[in-house]
Amino acid sequence: MATSTTGKNRSILAGLVAGAPVTETPRPAAAGEGVPRVGDRLSALARVTSGEYAEKTFRLVDPARCRMWARHNRAYALLSAESCQDLLESLRAQGEQEFPAIVRRVSDDPNYDWEVICGARRHWCVGYLRAVEHRPIKFLIDERELTDEQAFRISDLENRARQDISDYERAVDYREAVQTYYGGVAQRMAERLEVSKTWLSRFLDMAKLPSEVVSAFGDVRALRENHARELKPFLGDSAMRPRVLAAAKALAEEQTGRREAGEALTEPPRVVARLKAAAKGEGERGAAAEVARATTVRNAEGAMLFTVKPKAGRRAVIELMLDSSGSDGDFLAAFERELARLRAL
Repeated sequence: MATSTTGKNRSILAGLVAGAPVTETPRPAAAGEGVPRVGDRLSALARVTSGEYAEKTFRLVDPARCRMWARHNRAYALLSAESCQDLLESLRAQGEQEFPAIVRRVSDDPNYDWEVICGARRHWCVGYLRAVEHRPIKFLIDERELTDEQAFRISDLENRARQDISDYERAVDYREAVQTYYGGVAQRMAERLEVSKTWLSRFLDMAKLPSEVVSAFGDVRALRENHARELKPFLGDSAMRPRVLAAAKALAEEQTGRREAGEALTEPPRVVARLKAAAKGEGERGAAAEVARATTVRNAEGAMLFTVKPKAGRRAVIELMLDSSGSDGDFLAAFERELARLRAL
């Protein structure tokens, strides 16, 4: 009789947990193995309720009902089919969005229901596929309740793991955040972001670059933190600064002309070299000598992969162009060739 009661209880418990969603992926049954034991399923359910696993409910929505958060750190206007090619191809192949964007509810505008905290590229791509290619795809979102400071930290944490947010976009975001959320105290902000104050200070310094210098690069995505670091001593010198700004203004005009003519922009190493040469009063000859010390490596299609700058003592500094359209294979092959060339010198 006891056996019968136990069997009945197991049946009841099995029915109770049958409809409960469990986050872990079921393993396939081994040969001769029956259905998973009730105890196993109860154990899995216990892990969910104890906090070891957390369930999330995602939504599929019309991207037109979502706006960008006002403090979103990506230059949304710079997104294009070319810059988002990899994500567009993935969405076309899968027919759906793999990772949800993080959003929060809005109530101050009847035209929108949510604002995007993380996921600007995903939002842009889904909107593009719907509007241009007429694909029946929706925007996958993870709705959360967030303060502005929490939204900033979540956005920063996600984007620090990505390479398609430019250094300058991140720097400007940090400059505004340190005043808005942390009372202008960089140490407090560094602690909240769990980064070193030195690392954060480099980006805060970058955000102080004069607009003339930023424009000299022609595209903020080409401007990197190490470029700002190289130029900082010259901009801090009262005698050199005016010369740097004058050269930067001339370069910005050149870059505009190149863009309008459909020509490639002057590459960042050459921009930095020209600004440094101008600061020293060396002109184009000094810039040419500076550039000569750095080698730009490209793939077969002409996409920049990295630059190599020799240093004293048979050393070299490599600057990777992580936003390059080149493949990982291009990078590896080019690195092997460049390494062989340098070691043979």
